Amino acid sequence: MARRAFASSADLDDKPQTLEVLGDGVYALTAEGDPNVGAVEGEDFLVCFEAMATPVAARGWLDRLREHTGKPVRFLVLSHYHAVRVLGASAFGAEVIVAHDNTRALIAERGRQDWESEYARMPRLFKEPASIPGLTWPTLTFSDRLAIHLGGDRGELVLRYCGRGHTEGDIVAWLPRQKVLFAGDLVETRAALYTGDAFHREWAAGTLDRVAAFGAETLVGGRGAVARGPDAVAAAIGQTRHFLRVLLREVGAVHERGGTRREAFRAAHAALAGRYGGWPIFEHCLPFDVARLWDELSGVERPAVWTADRDRAVWDELQE
Repeated sequence: MARRAFASSADLDDKPQTLEVLGDGVYALTAEGDPNVGAVEGEDFLVCFEAMATPVAARGWLDRLREHTGKPVRFLVLSHYHAVRVLGASAFGAEVIVAHDNTRALIAERGRQDWESEYARMPRLFKEPASIPGLTWPTLTFSDRLAIHLGGDRGELVLRYCGRGHTEGDIVAWLPRQKVLFAGDLVETRAALYTGDAFHREWAAGTLDRVAAFGAETLVGGRGAVARGPDAVAAAIGQTRHFLRVLLREVGAVHERGGTRREAFRAAHAALAGRYGGWPIFEHCLPFDVARLWDELSGVERPAVWTADRDRAVWDELQE
């Protein structure tokens, strides 16, 4: 296996963005494996889901959204704490920034390090990084469920915590009337998983079970195309679960026999590359996925903080 450029540092070409209307006043912006974002119209306001990596990048999304609606952003919902999801928040002018209790704690604990880590890994996503005013702080957090009443006959948008998965603070946004689910990075649709801050066994079992239980007919994952129809939704959840189970099986086998992390990386790569190797960010993510799972199997309960220096050390250790 030839040594690769660090993470996504060599991926500098912009990806075409597609704005999709998923229902009356329900929108998603996808970009061939870049982080997805979305928005839902209330009677006289907007709820936006995810904030992108910089205010400049976010303003590009908002410009597209303004072709469909001029309503002000009242709520900005952050699915979790990762920098590429939250640092563009100032562009929205939201009255309320919503996240899980654990997400706020994670921003306090490791937000600055994650910012530096993700900027080095994915520089293309950070359009004009000097526009970032600082860490994004939620102004409203919750532990289990929060309903946003959309007004008029639009029903409600339900924010739910489904358990530990991609991080320990992931939330989803559910529109029960339209059966549309914004799943964040708990589900990917034809995009590889990043599990460097994950709880693999919980994610692959109970957390994904609770995501599937919504019965969504349209699902917007963290990356990749919108899944439309129950079969496509089931396939996206199934793909996510399969990736996790193969990772657990391969890394677990090497760990159990007393092998090394590099051997575990090679085994996981060999098992996953045939199906997932051509999908966005597979090569970028896998070293960090293996490193976190190795720690988890070794009894490290919470993910170690990723720093720019630790990123490079893990990358260099696991690459040929």
